[in-house]
Amino acid sequence: MKRKIAYPTLLQYAAVAAAMVLMNFALPQREPLAFPLFYAALVAGGDPLVLGGAYLIASAAALSWQASLSAAIQGGMCAIVWSIYRKLGRKAGYERAVYAACAQVPFFFLFPHMGYDFPLSVLLQKVVLAGGFVMLCMLFEGGLAALLFRAFRARLTAGELTEIACIWLFTGMGLYAALGSEAFFALSLFALLLFAVLFRSAVCVPIAVVLSVPLCVMRLSAVPLAEYAVFSTVALLLAPYGRIPAALSLFALFAGAMFFEGLYSQGALPILFTLLSCLLPTIVVICLPERLLARARRGLLFYRESTLPRIAVNRNRRAVGEQLYEVSSLFREIENSFDTARPEDGGPEKLRKQLQSSLCTGCHRRKLCEAEGMGEQMEKLIAVGKAKGRVDLIDVPTELNHGCVNTAGLLFALNKHLADHHRMTLELETARQGRMLLARQAHGVSEILRNIALEQSAELTFSEEEHLLAEAFAKAGILSSEIFLYGEGEHFTATATLENKASGEKIAKIAGEALNIPLALSEKLPLTEDRACFVLKRRPDFDAAFGIASRPKEGELASGDTHSILKIDERRFIVALSDGMGSGEEARKISDRTLTLLESFYKARMPSDTVLSTVNDLLAFSSEERFACLDLAAFDLDSGVADVVKIGSPPGFVLSGETLQVLEGGSLPIGVLEAIRPACLRIEMKEDDFLIFMSDGISTAFGSSAELCAYLSKLHPLNPQSLAEEILRDALRRYRGRAEDDMTVLTVKLAKSA
Repeated sequence: MKRKIAYPTLLQYAAVAAAMVLMNFALPQREPLAFPLFYAALVAGGDPLVLGGAYLIASAAALSWQASLSAAIQGGMCAIVWSIYRKLGRKAGYERAVYAACAQVPFFFLFPHMGYDFPLSVLLQKVVLAGGFVMLCMLFEGGLAALLFRAFRARLTAGELTEIACIWLFTGMGLYAALGSEAFFALSLFALLLFAVLFRSAVCVPIAVVLSVPLCVMRLSAVPLAEYAVFSTVALLLAPYGRIPAALSLFALFAGAMFFEGLYSQGALPILFTLLSCLLPTIVVICLPERLLARARRGLLFYRESTLPRIAVNRNRRAVGEQLYEVSSLFREIENSFDTARPEDGGPEKLRKQLQSSLCTGCHRRKLCEAEGMGEQMEKLIAVGKAKGRVDLIDVPTELNHGCVNTAGLLFALNKHLADHHRMTLELETARQGRMLLARQAHGVSEILRNIALEQSAELTFSEEEHLLAEAFAKAGILSSEIFLYGEGEHFTATATLENKASGEKIAKIAGEALNIPLALSEKLPLTEDRACFVLKRRPDFDAAFGIASRPKEGELASGDTHSILKIDERRFIVALSDGMGSGEEARKISDRTLTLLESFYKARMPSDTVLSTVNDLLAFSSEERFACLDLAAFDLDSGVADVVKIGSPPGFVLSGETLQVLEGGSLPIGVLEAIRPACLRIEMKEDDFLIFMSDGISTAFGSSAELCAYLSKLHPLNPQSLAEEILRDALRRYRGRAEDDMTVLTVKLAKSA
């Protein structure tokens, strides 16, 4: 029966076999240090026959048939025992330690150990070595399992990392003894530089120290430990600037260290091979594809961080998003159900048949009229009646007047049918408008829910910047336990669990500099007495200041003008000025209702095209012939762009230095028509620009648009409040101090965010 081994598993076997060979070179007399690794691989579930063969091949390092015989017996014993366990479908328990001890018997009797210069006999030295091998078996068991099954898949414990370091110690010693210092430098420096590029954190320094330990043992010197610590520190400092600076710095430091070790006093070949042992790894690291490194960083970051909270949050976000999307689909179906076409009311032919059935049924001239085509003449009369709403004797066609014996009854019946038809048409139209209003509402709700569903469904993924942000906080002396970064562009959000006493402004500054994104504190949520969650969001490019100046009509206690300034979120807001028709308390109620509806719709993030038509219908149903003019601007603080909506209002203005831009709209007030067509403008404001809205009480005071433009062009305001007050003051002066109408000025100034 052929054994099929997968390609990744084959690579693992090859790596274990190579490590066995190298380990057998670690000790001076080539003692079988490979046995603990062989044992650990068996415990990890490796194939006993494959591993037994690799262990036998590794015994050739001793260059002794006795050593090979000892290894063959050891390998055979272990292979038989673990093959039996595999056949029974069981795993070896604590008794495996006994098997490891028993396997040392062939070593004790067969291995040609000559003894070391210790005050112990050769036999006692063999006993000590055999005991050491058994202890290493227990140590390598956990380390190899961590390397094969947990490394780069889960966060390793401190014990597992120590066991892996122990495996590297003996492998590195064997590498140095078997292939020389050049091979050791090549492998260890490649690993050092790669970890510096991937981790970019202080963890690289202890890794470098571990990498240098085999060299320290083989040379009986602590100098390599200091050299590797310096190598990793400098490479780590330059890693943020790219792989090339980090790699070149490592090569320069290595070449300098070799000067103090006396390399350059040797021949050309030793110098060449030693320098190549550092140069080649640096070239390999420089040439590694960035996509491969980015994937490795994401993997290392994922298994270094706590993943379960993110998974739980993502699962909940996904479930909420799916539910919201389903509800959005429900409202879409409701929209389709209400958005039906207007029912047909019937044409002249249908009405003519109704008249003939009610009026001509008992007439003796019926057949004669039908023969003479009086039906067509009746349809002409009906068409005139539908156009006028009713008919008179003068509207009756001549042929019908001469041919019909009951003209008066025809006119009476037709007018009655026309009145019923008109009443039914009004009812149908009212019902249709109601359905359309509900359909638009359902459409708006559907869009809101769909957008929220898409936002909620975005998962919190791991980002390398989270590690950079944690380092930035650490450098500032702020301890962070958890950091999440998610979203893109204006939706970018950073959340961090930090000390409660930390300043929000300082946190935003540190995070902004580390991520190269302007950030501002959005929320601070207390978690415990000394910990809080800081929520940072992208700071808009602009900030806004507002000014308002108002005066009611002379003799009125309340102004019919109403203004609103509403923050939608961190980067969007709306300003609005509504002028109710008339003045006093009733006009104010119309303005208040208009702005309240608009604020509610915009705050709910309903699509703009749905907002205005819906508000117009609601006001038309309930306003009782009282209407409102409107100025509205929705600002985006990231770009300075504002969408301006003007309905029946006086001109608005944008004052930009010496330039004055006029914003005009020609539509009737909200509530006047069945469907409004607002004037919609898009303007792009810059730093220190002013937007000016005013009610007709202000604009009328200046007499004409030309005079108003000339007046505003001469102004050089410093802040929006003083501008609003100055315009109101000059308008009152033109009225000779008496407000002839409600007067309101609303101003907005954009400034760069601090």
